Amino acid sequence: MSDVLLSARDLTKRFTSRGPYGRRNEFTAVDGVSFDVRLGETLAVVGESGCGKSTTARIVARLMEPTSGLLEFEGEDITHASGARLAAYRSNVQVVFQDPFSSLNPRHTVERILMAPLDYQGIAPKGGRRAYTRELMERVGLNPDHAHRYPKQFSGGQAQRIGIARALAVDPRLVICDEAVSALDVSVQAQVIDLLRRLQRESGFSYVFIAHDLAVVRQIAQRVAVMCKGRIVEQGPCAEVFDDPRDPYTRTLLAAIPRINPEWDRRRRAAG
Repeated sequence: MSDVLLSARDLTKRFTSRGPYGRRNEFTAVDGVSFDVRLGETLAVVGESGCGKSTTARIVARLMEPTSGLLEFEGEDITHASGARLAAYRSNVQVVFQDPFSSLNPRHTVERILMAPLDYQGIAPKGGRRAYTRELMERVGLNPDHAHRYPKQFSGGQAQRIGIARALAVDPRLVICDEAVSALDVSVQAQVIDLLRRLQRESGFSYVFIAHDLAVVRQIAQRVAVMCKGRIVEQGPCAEVFDDPRDPYTRTLLAAIPRINPEWDRRRRAAG
């Protein structure tokens, strides 16, 4: 039995617009991207802003249709799935967005926010939904007595924990973290990363972790794919990519990481 949960093959996304005098302009945001996500692992997709990594994440989440390519989940082609098949896929694949305050409805309480995925999927947890939402809050380190508060009454790190709890509400197999810690302070980043790692150990789901900060990636991912101008230029186990980068762009990204380990610096210089 294959340990591949999700497989992307030659994913491409082109956008078109009309310029002056009706001229048709085309932009390729994602250009022939291929990767696998294995059961229980974290695959990081890294690169500078505008490289296509968030567009790739939206395609994987089926929030956006690819122009071409193939997307398989547990061996089933879901590239253009619709109706019940798409609903089932979205139950298995959830997203934690970069800005929790823009992704959480400010007019809804935490309890209502966490109940929304259950309503959409028609899920009735044992013990009742109210008890289940409080259990979710406890899992992500929030006080369940605050279930009737609104997002604006929480800090940024706490609001992101709400977003994580919402993603976990339907017991997904894959969670896409789209720059999920980049808007947080460094100390809060570390706390949220520790939370994500603990939740993965407890539940065994996989992550696609979209990021531009390789220092963060090294703390959470087993494998990494480096994107540049819509293409994956290098991918492999984190240790190999970090310690022996093959592509010049990867070396440039690694050179930007603040480092305090002299041995690591020595090996980087020796590698050229």
